[in-house]
Amino acid sequence: MSVEVRHAAFGVITAILLFGTIHSVLHDTYLDTSNPLFAHLPHHLHATHYFANKSNILNTFFIKRAWGWTSAAFLALWFTSPPHQRTLHRVVKWGVETVVWLIFTSWFFGPALLERLIVASGGVCTVTLPSGVGFAIPNDYCLTRTAVSPETHPFLFAAPHISVADGRLPLPVVPRLREGHDVSGHVFLLTMSVLFLVDQIRVSLRAKTWSRAHAVAVAVNVALVAIWLLAIYTTSVYFHSPFEKFTGYLLGVAGYTVTLLLL
Repeated sequence: MSVEVRHAAFGVITAILLFGTIHSVLHDTYLDTSNPLFAHLPHHLHATHYFANKSNILNTFFIKRAWGWTSAAFLALWFTSPPHQRTLHRVVKWGVETVVWLIFTSWFFGPALLERLIVASGGVCTVTLPSGVGFAIPNDYCLTRTAVSPETHPFLFAAPHISVADGRLPLPVVPRLREGHDVSGHVFLLTMSVLFLVDQIRVSLRAKTWSRAHAVAVAVNVALVAIWLLAIYTTSVYFHSPFEKFTGYLLGVAGYTVTLLLL
């Protein structure tokens, strides 16, 4: 049963991502987040497609905090499990996945691996002005996530193509890496989260009986898996190029596979 559940999860993720990506290409629904001409603009379907708007509740409330939700769901499952299933091995698996998440999205002896990949593939640190004009600055500003403005970094805004209006930015601007290969961090994290949670749910499926608290925890985990699958679909339809989604998927599978190889 455990192998079948994990294989089923892998198959569902693959099918959803493939269908959403094909749909995005055939119907021109995706935003190329690496293209500096379009990445700073609202999605071209944001007014008519709810999930194309980045301010939708799925993105702002769930996806932006994806590993936090995944961790909370796992811990609820673990703490309510029967004593013989509350093993250190399961906690170590979660710890390893947390380290993978940190390395790829937050810190790896400096910039995160996903940011390093963008730079290595030709990414350029770009400031986009209110007029739509963009200009490159040293990559260190992006890698350290340093906000810039005419007041704090006047030498960056001294170029002749910057207008007076652009020089009066109301707030500091956080530059972004553009043009390189922008691996879909959402697909990466959501894929890894689904596979991890299904792997933990399968442990509960072995138990003959559940306490009421554990039954609630299982239901919460199943519901969260469903939410993450929906998020994979919306991301595959509306954001990133097909190859960026594919590499995010591969990294998500690899991130989960680490726990199978090491533990």
